[in-house]
Amino acid sequence: MTLELQDVSLRVGGQTHIHPTTLKLEAGGFNTLLGETLAGKTTLLRLMAGLVRPSEGRLRVDGRDVTGMPVQQRAVSMVYQQFINYPNLSVYENIASPLRVTRVPAPQVKERVGRIAELLRLAPLLDRKPAELSGGQQQRTALARALVKDAGLVLLDEPLANLDYKLRESLRDELPRLFERQGCTVVYATTEPAEALLLGGHVATLHQGRVTQFGPCTAVYRAPVDLTSAQVFSDPPINVAAAQLRDGQVLLDEQVRWPAPAALRALGDTALSVALRPHHVRPAHGAGVGTGVGVQGRVLIGEISGSESVTHFQLAGTTWVSQSHGVQIHPVGEVAHFVLDTTHCQYFDAAGQRIAA
Repeated sequence: MTLELQDVSLRVGGQTHIHPTTLKLEAGGFNTLLGETLAGKTTLLRLMAGLVRPSEGRLRVDGRDVTGMPVQQRAVSMVYQQFINYPNLSVYENIASPLRVTRVPAPQVKERVGRIAELLRLAPLLDRKPAELSGGQQQRTALARALVKDAGLVLLDEPLANLDYKLRESLRDELPRLFERQGCTVVYATTEPAEALLLGGHVATLHQGRVTQFGPCTAVYRAPVDLTSAQVFSDPPINVAAAQLRDGQVLLDEQVRWPAPAALRALGDTALSVALRPHHVRPAHGAGVGTGVGVQGRVLIGEISGSESVTHFQLAGTTWVSQSHGVQIHPVGEVAHFVLDTTHCQYFDAAGQRIAA
């Protein structure tokens, strides 16, 4: 099923919730909506589902205009972050309910419910009622009900947020393959850049009700068209600093500089913004810095979580973040040494548009 949004917008009470948006999602594709909370992801999903009618623009499914079509007449399933189940039905009947409505033969119901229950580790729980389940089990039940329907369009609004870590990792790996086998078009909303990368497919970055970029996930990550898209697609936040292009060099200040890429040198002297993801800012060890530019900054925050360390430090009047493997102990207030891997710097002009380098 192809889904196309043509200049779709939504205004409520004079306030714009979704700015004019044009997207075309190809049949059988996996698509991620990536943005922080209140960026417009859920609203956009509701527009796609037909739960909300756009103020302007058209929605087309397989070329057919469905803008005013009731959601009940659409081949669509939707799963929310907050699970919704029928409290008086067993897990089995909750999952089977959309098949009952469409009068699927009983043997097929049993087979499809059993297959989905095995995938989501619900097989031992099929006779229980939702009140007897944990929150994660209830969310898996809601997810199973959407999967079993075999709808042409499946909309998932942060569906794994309430699941335990191991199950979440397992489903992140399995979901794209599962939907590929079913041949449906999937739209998956998340606030986590790492999750978008793991899921693959295409991604739309959202900020304040605007789709800032849409394309293959790795392409958007590696080459954001503007600074906003780069910031949406980075966690911890991407380091952004004002810089000067002068005499063929990029200057953060008089002490921190490096040779500008050829594409930048052609611009002449100008102001620009430099962006560098935290995992390209590493602690310096030993006498040499290896490849990159050595800097030093006063430590503001030091965080150690499991197998990685995150350090916030002051550099050239800006707070920078370093993300590295292992345990890196930097006491707050000390002057620590870091290396900027400038080969991974991204450059943006005064309007925030990417400068190809």
